[in-house]
Amino acid sequence: MTIKSIERIIAPPPPHMVGDGFRVHGFLPGDGRLGKHRMSPFFMLDYASLVEFSPTDTPRGVGVHPHRGFETVTIAYKGRIAHHDSAGHHGIIGEGDVQWMTAASGLLHKEYHEESFSKQGGPFQMVQIWVNLPAKHKMDPPAYQEITHENMGKHRLPNEQGVVEVIAGNFQGTKGPAHTFTPIEMYNLKLKAGTNLTLNLPAAYNTALLIIEGSAIVNSEKAPADHFILFQQDGEQIQISAEQDAVILVLSGEPINEPIAAYGPFLMNQWSEIEQAIQDFNTGKFGVLED
Repeated sequence: MTIKSIERIIAPPPPHMVGDGFRVHGFLPGDGRLGKHRMSPFFMLDYASLVEFSPTDTPRGVGVHPHRGFETVTIAYKGRIAHHDSAGHHGIIGEGDVQWMTAASGLLHKEYHEESFSKQGGPFQMVQIWVNLPAKHKMDPPAYQEITHENMGKHRLPNEQGVVEVIAGNFQGTKGPAHTFTPIEMYNLKLKAGTNLTLNLPAAYNTALLIIEGSAIVNSEKAPADHFILFQQDGEQIQISAEQDAVILVLSGEPINEPIAAYGPFLMNQWSEIEQAIQDFNTGKFGVLED
């Protein structure tokens, strides 16, 4: 196997607020140089790097908004998030948990800091990824997968060097619980300082790492905390050496080679489908959800 070449190591872009509860760095689609297709099937990645929220009696977050044509994957590293949607799904995303919401044909959604976390305040860190759907599934019924930390696949490394938490895909025979519409590998690597690990991922997949905590040497290049490592579509191997205790998010997936029409919270194939989504939203076809 050959080494997968690093295309870019991207420092965190200036943060912006999503609602009043999510201070995020927008790595995807990023500064425009990456393009809408560059990390397909992953379209958007907002990274809420570690920040301390003060206590409040009014939970911070994002009010009711629509989605159509894709999935949202929310990974909580620190803090707790409450969510509701117009398809009747609701719950709490605790530390280590993942919410995998398939918006597909359309729903309304809202997400806030969980009430007790809001009242206490504290450290908050999360990732939200928008995963595109192929055209034939964009108008499927909405669905929801609650992936708790307990039911993730866990591949424990020898000599207590760490663990690979498998959210989706398969790492050395350990499978993740997430159902995906296209082939996706999504892991949290939790590595002790000094640990060496080799990932083997298909050359044709779009692949990236996000350094959540600590720092690592990736294919001989230094990768600091909060940086995004984008790989070329070549080679299969990624060699990681943890310089410190590290948490690293792995994203790798087979590209969806279809046109992309994106507007706000809608991700479709043609502009006419965007116009239809706006009309359907305005006429109440996404359901009802109180703010």
